Amino acid sequence: MGNSKNFGWKLSRYIFNKNFNFNRQNIINVCGEKNIIDAYKKISGWKDYNTTPLIELKKLSDNLKLKNIFYKDESKRFHLKSFKALGGAYAVERVKEGKKNITVSTATAGNHGRSVAWGAQRLGLKCKIFISEYVSDARAEEMRKLGAEIIRVKGNYEKSLEECINQSNKNGWEIVQDVAWENYENVPKLTMGGYSVMIKEISNQTDQYITHIFLQAGVGGMASGAILGVAQYFKRIPKIIIVEPENADCVLQSVDKGSLQKVNIKKESIMGGMSCGEVSLVPWKILKNSVNLCTSISDKNVAKTIAMLKNNYFCEKNIIGGECATPGIISLISVCENQDLKNKISLDENSNVLVIGCEGDADEILYKKLLDDGKKELGI
Repeated sequence: MGNSKNFGWKLSRYIFNKNFNFNRQNIINVCGEKNIIDAYKKISGWKDYNTTPLIELKKLSDNLKLKNIFYKDESKRFHLKSFKALGGAYAVERVKEGKKNITVSTATAGNHGRSVAWGAQRLGLKCKIFISEYVSDARAEEMRKLGAEIIRVKGNYEKSLEECINQSNKNGWEIVQDVAWENYENVPKLTMGGYSVMIKEISNQTDQYITHIFLQAGVGGMASGAILGVAQYFKRIPKIIIVEPENADCVLQSVDKGSLQKVNIKKESIMGGMSCGEVSLVPWKILKNSVNLCTSISDKNVAKTIAMLKNNYFCEKNIIGGECATPGIISLISVCENQDLKNKISLDENSNVLVIGCEGDADEILYKKLLDDGKKELGI
């Protein structure tokens, strides 16, 4: 790969957060310390629980002249191939406490629904899952295999969520959603508590202080869950960089304006789980002050990055990373290509960078297509 100038990758846009003020206690208070601790206690006690690998991307760190790049490989999370296994299934377990014969419901772009379906299956509950017309048949089938009933809705993710809320209210189903709205905040807090488990594991997996974290954002659940974990478990606070698809940069626009902004998505991103037009209310309470830098990227380098992960471009290991596992790497490389920006966020030979490989081939058909496309682009 030679030096990093060979990439030529660019961010679509970036902004610094003028309201940055990382307050550890305020962040923990959003979800409650008890929730964060309970999430790890419960999840680590589940059958087949294992800490997911933290892989050193040695070739890439040498190339970008950074000390370390750590890749948290969530493709190995239970058998669901995604970090979402930590959120939905944990929330189902907590929602079920003290109740009998409930039916749980959710709207999803794929991975969250799979986690909720698995959580329901584990506890013998009925499960109804609402998906938009853009969710692939392969993802729908994976949820059916876990015993869920799939209801497909015309329109985008927001439309599937509206339909889920309407039907659930009518039928008395328990909504287990990773998105918060007015008077619906408890379950999203539980899912974020579940996501913080990744950071608890990382704090035990390396003795290096993480200096920078690149976090993907859709509605902001994973990013804020990780930041919760940072506030709870890390001794030193790293710089926090958000990355979003350029057509769905709702966190960037909200941070820029200092208030929640809705994005009208003109074109859905290939990073489907991140193609969201609005930040969720609970994550926003955390993200608005704790994020240093927001970045957005095009779909252009997604397939290529999938192929580079799989074909040892970044380290000696073969890594299976799906479309939403790539943005942290793409944003990191793009920031390193911009010397002025790289200097401003102190990315240098002393930096220990963390990126979250948040999913594997959760949609096997799409993964294979993108891998083939990426290999063609690389000429391999």
